[in-house]
Amino acid sequence: MSAVADSPVHSSSSDDFAAFLDTELGASSPDSSPVKEAENEDELESVRIKRRKIESIEETEGSTSEGIIKQNLEASVDVDVCAHPGSFGSMCIRCGQKLDGESGVTFGYIHKGLRLHDEEISRLRNTDMKSLLCRRKLYFVLDLDHTLLNSTHLSHLSPEESHLFNRTDSLQDVSKGSLFKLEHMHMMTKLRPFVRSFLKEASEMFEMYIYTMGDRPYALEMAKLLDPRGEYFNAKVISRDDGTQKHQKGLDVVLGQESAVLILDDTEHAWMKHKDNLILMERYHFFASSCRQFGFNCKSLAELGNDEDETDGALAKILKVLKKVHCKFFDKRQEDLVDRDVRQVLSSVRSEVLGGCVIVFSRIFHGALPSLRKMAEQLGATCLTELDPSVTHVVGTDVGTEKSRWAVKENKFLVHPRWIEAANFFWEKQPEENFIIKTKQ
Repeated sequence: MSAVADSPVHSSSSDDFAAFLDTELGASSPDSSPVKEAENEDELESVRIKRRKIESIEETEGSTSEGIIKQNLEASVDVDVCAHPGSFGSMCIRCGQKLDGESGVTFGYIHKGLRLHDEEISRLRNTDMKSLLCRRKLYFVLDLDHTLLNSTHLSHLSPEESHLFNRTDSLQDVSKGSLFKLEHMHMMTKLRPFVRSFLKEASEMFEMYIYTMGDRPYALEMAKLLDPRGEYFNAKVISRDDGTQKHQKGLDVVLGQESAVLILDDTEHAWMKHKDNLILMERYHFFASSCRQFGFNCKSLAELGNDEDETDGALAKILKVLKKVHCKFFDKRQEDLVDRDVRQVLSSVRSEVLGGCVIVFSRIFHGALPSLRKMAEQLGATCLTELDPSVTHVVGTDVGTEKSRWAVKENKFLVHPRWIEAANFFWEKQPEENFIIKTKQ
């Protein structure tokens, strides 16, 4: 029996489907597949008969899992009229009939070899959406590296990080630790401060997925560190091996309606088709190799013997955003929940960050200006091209420009572009004094 068979009663479609498949197909592990078992026509016919018998399973009231299973079996026993909602290899998951060609989307993270057709994906999403909204939950897709944790190869540790070898936590009870040496992977991993509290509180508002560009063995190992009891993610761990586009992440492999999905990731260009769902995360650089990877010529947190603040760090700030979005989505009016779109709610919350700020840019590199202006406007600021008395902030890097001198004379804020970027990461207006451009003496 696979570990995914332990899914809770009230879980999302992917957990329900995995548990159902493991139980009814007699799978011994996530790598099992009825296609391998049906090596001749007699065995194939046996699988078909077994699938027909499954339709006699009695429905248990109050369980999303049983509801999903029941709906997946409500087709006619007659193989000839089966709609073939999906397949294992070339075999229909409902009737066992051998199918020609491939269509739909592969969901290998739920069960190896599983492919669902578009109509079935849509039906599962609609069914799960109704159940989730009744429990006042949405979907949350989380990146791993530089978002929830930071990993490095043991050989990449700098001499100043060698002290970490004596500080690693036990793998016997990972729930009590945050720094782990994974000998079998030649790797060290540091969990981001506040991550355990973050996941616990987020799980009360969301059905959560992991989605990483790392390979599947790495993704599963990190999931064990973050969720050792399988309370949060269960079968919902997606790796680069499960994606449908190279170097891109997509919600096509997530069994959740796009209108109800939030994404937390440090890499915006990984989600080109889903930017409206994305909460961009400040990168976590605990190890020196991580700093080097992104071109930072500075000491890492580990080298400095430092770390993010547990109660006021990046994850703590993002949790406040999640609570605000969740509260706005599930307001007192319950009748139109299915028609609501969390992307609109997220945009509304974002637009409050710099609301009331009127910005003029001064001598910003032309290549950076469009994205910086767009960022400021999404945060609720008004961007002008010329100075007038309504301007509250001049954003630039040079105190010698005409606009910068005007800001000093008129007692306006003269701030570095990082002021906008910081507001974008932390979803709150930052103290201008931390980003002031100093005038020359």
